Amino acid sequence: MGHEKAVHAIPAVNPSHPSSPIPQPSGTVLAFDYGARFVGVAVGEPGVRVAHPLATIDARVAAIRFQAIARLVDEWRPARLVVGLPLGLEGDRHDLTRRAERFARQLAARFRLPVTLVDERLSSAEAESRLRAAGRGGRRDKHRVHPVAAQVILQDFFDSHAAA
Repeated sequence: MGHEKAVHAIPAVNPSHPSSPIPQPSGTVLAFDYGARFVGVAVGEPGVRVAHPLATIDARVAAIRFQAIARLVDEWRPARLVVGLPLGLEGDRHDLTRRAERFARQLAARFRLPVTLVDERLSSAEAESRLRAAGRGGRRDKHRVHPVAAQVILQDFFDSHAAA
């Protein structure tokens, strides 16, 4: 493919290592695959570096979307949130890129948690491939793609923070 995945923190502050823009993750992490109609959610623990699909949230009405996210934040008590950043295959930005960035800023402001944006190129294709390999897929399992895409995003985040 030849593209490098990018990771950006909101806010980009690490008091213990000022030169490092992204703190080493600790505590539960919730990840979001933002879409215009649905938001996929995954959860994981950095200590074991394994992500699990969790839920699909209807994204069409902001108030309903944030109520559902608030319930998940209350239940899981995450230390960090991760949002997939949709980019074109060549890294080009588009309308959904800007909407996902706005969503990440809203999460940071509402929940007062650090939010990291992770390049999500091809995460949905990977999610569909995983579902097909598990004997799932097609129209009847379309709702399963979103949380699995969030799982792919979160796993990429964990893998990019692997201890050297």
